[in-house]
Amino acid sequence: MPGPLAGVKVVELTGIGPGPFTAMLLSDMGAEVIKVDRAQWAGLPQAPGGVEVLDRGRRSVAVDLKQPAGVESVLRLVEGADALIEGYRPGVAERLGVGPDVCLARNPRLVYGRMTGWGQDGPLANAAGHDINYISVGGALAHIGRAGGKPTPPINLVGDFGGGGMLCAFGVVCGLLEARTSGRGQVVDAAMIDGTATLMAMIWGVRASGGWHEELGTNFLDTGRANYEVYETSDGKYVSIGSLEPQFYAELLERLGLADEDLPHPADVTGVDRLRARFTEVFRTKTRDEWCAELEGTDVCFAPVLPMSEVATHPHIRARNTIVEYEGVLQPAPAPRFSRTPGEIQRGRSKPGEHTDEILAEFGFAPDEITTLRAAGAVA
Repeated sequence: MPGPLAGVKVVELTGIGPGPFTAMLLSDMGAEVIKVDRAQWAGLPQAPGGVEVLDRGRRSVAVDLKQPAGVESVLRLVEGADALIEGYRPGVAERLGVGPDVCLARNPRLVYGRMTGWGQDGPLANAAGHDINYISVGGALAHIGRAGGKPTPPINLVGDFGGGGMLCAFGVVCGLLEARTSGRGQVVDAAMIDGTATLMAMIWGVRASGGWHEELGTNFLDTGRANYEVYETSDGKYVSIGSLEPQFYAELLERLGLADEDLPHPADVTGVDRLRARFTEVFRTKTRDEWCAELEGTDVCFAPVLPMSEVATHPHIRARNTIVEYEGVLQPAPAPRFSRTPGEIQRGRSKPGEHTDEILAEFGFAPDEITTLRAAGAVA
């Protein structure tokens, strides 16, 4: 069966990072995503800045948006599309001639997804930035780190991909659903700073009830408690425990042989260092795999800390096919999963312009038109 977005056509104006991630998510769910690459990239093995896994699932057409004929070609694609996604700075799409007003005039049902860091308006809208900046102002980075240290960037998962790309995909699908009822498209302003704030919703709620402190490493989810921590094992590897609830913590003590010891309560801030030191001592008595044999699958809330080189071979990952090999590259399988219309990887990464002729033909361009456009350098 085709994926849940089968029949949906999306035009992707090529970008980097979170924009391609949005396109990948939509493609994995069955949407036909057409990647508009730059004409000067035609023939290259990949678009500059492209990433193997993020660029999967789409065909590519190469267009010169600096030529009126190239712009017109994209607008004709828009006429036959359900959605468009772009990740330019505010105003760039408008200057290129493919902004939302022009596109919606050509296709009033179009959902126009815009991916930026700071959003389409506000004092910082036109400033350069990266994930680390957006999660700084969005309130996440200040709370990720250990006591006595400085905030630690969680690679670029929070701003770029969680708060950005995933939020944009959600927004586009919401827009598509609404358009089926109203018959009208709209603009989706997906800003990483907004998405970061949204991801922090629970922490805002805990803060409102007085349960979250701004000092790093003093809270129940930021290593402020010894029973929500990472510990080194005797072979220099690591395991994680999340025994927050009383019943889980009781099982942890029992399985570690500490049930009869006089230990501080996990919530006792004056005793957290002593409790952590005791757990550190115990976990260093065995290898990671020995601890897995004893604790994995129990209600301790335990897991080995796996580097990417080991993830695909973990029994649970392997049983669910969470990581798959596609065209010789290990990568995440489409998610989430659907019982009747499962998603799938539609194809590997395309070369820029690899499908220009077939895509233009599918959207109604006559052979002589394609020849003329190519001769002019408007497409490649």
